[in-house]
Amino acid sequence: MQVLTGAILAAFAAYAGAWYLGLVEGNFALLLFLATLVTGVYWLAERLVFLPRRRLAAAALETRAAQRKGELAARGIAPVDSDLAAGRQRLLMQPWWLDWTAGLFPVILAVFVLRSFLFEPFKIPSGSMIPTLLVGDLILVNKYTYGLRLPVLNTKLTDGRPPARGDVMVFRYPPKPSLDYIKRVVGVPGDEVAYLNKKLTVNGQPVSKTAIPDFFDGDAMRYFRQFDEELGGHRHRVLNDDDRRAGLDAREVTEFPNKENCRYSVEGVTCRVPQGYYFMMGDNRDNSLDSRYWGFVPDRNIVGRAFLVWMNFSDLKRIGSFE
Repeated sequence: MQVLTGAILAAFAAYAGAWYLGLVEGNFALLLFLATLVTGVYWLAERLVFLPRRRLAAAALETRAAQRKGELAARGIAPVDSDLAAGRQRLLMQPWWLDWTAGLFPVILAVFVLRSFLFEPFKIPSGSMIPTLLVGDLILVNKYTYGLRLPVLNTKLTDGRPPARGDVMVFRYPPKPSLDYIKRVVGVPGDEVAYLNKKLTVNGQPVSKTAIPDFFDGDAMRYFRQFDEELGGHRHRVLNDDDRRAGLDAREVTEFPNKENCRYSVEGVTCRVPQGYYFMMGDNRDNSLDSRYWGFVPDRNIVGRAFLVWMNFSDLKRIGSFE
C-alpha cells in the first residue's frame, strides 16, 4: 500500500505541477472530485480494515504482556517494567500513507461540498467588469441561486431561479468551456438586445443611464466616461471609451450557434436571444470580450451568481457586496 499510495500522490503532484507550469490545461473541479473519491476510499478502508487490524494487534500485545506477567508472578519473580503503553501507541498509530489520504478526507470533503454546492471563490483576471469589479478582486459565487448542479458534469439537479437581467454571472466560456468568465446578464431568453452607438436597449426600451464623474483607471492611467445604469432593478456603474468605435470589426466576431439571430452594423449589434441562452456584457462596455463577439451563453454553461468581494490585497476597502 505504501508504494501504491506514493504513486497516487506523485500523480496528483505531477498533474498540479504541469498545470502550474502551463504544460496541461487544468480542471480544478475534476481534480477536487478525484481527490475526494480517492481519499474517501482510503478513509473507508481505514475504518473497516486497517484500524481494526491495528486494534487487534494492540490487544494481542496486551494479552501477551498480561500472560508474561502472570507467568513471572507464578514463579515468584517480580515483573519488570515494560514499555507496554509505548508499544501499544506505535501499533495504533496511522502510517504516513493513511495520514496523507484518509486523514485528509474530512477536510477535502468539506471543501468539495462547499465549492460544488454552496460558494466558489474566483479571482478577477481582467478589466472587463470595471468599475464594478477590479483586477485582483477575490469574489464569491453563489452556486445554488440558479439551481444546484453536479460537479464536473454541470448537470442541473434543482431548478432554482433563472438568471435575471442585471445579475453578475460566472459561466463557462462557450468557445472554451474549461475557462470561467464573468459578465453581466443583459438579455434573457426571448429578449431583443441592441447596443447601437454605445446605447443599450432591451426589447426596444432604452436602458436608463445617467452620466456621473469620470472614472480613473489606475492600470491604464487614463479617465473613462462613467454612467450610472439601472438594469433589471440593479443599479451599477458602466464605462465608455471615447477612443473605441461603436461598431464591431467583422474580424473580431467569431462563428457561434444562433449567429443568424444577430445583425451587425457600423452602429453596433442587435441580437434576439434564443430560448435556453443568455446575452452577456461587461460593465467596461467598450473593453469587454462578450456576447457581441462570441455569442450567447447556454444554460448548461452557468456556474453561479457573483455577489461578494471577499478580499482585495491591494485595497481592503473593496471588500463587500456589489450589484
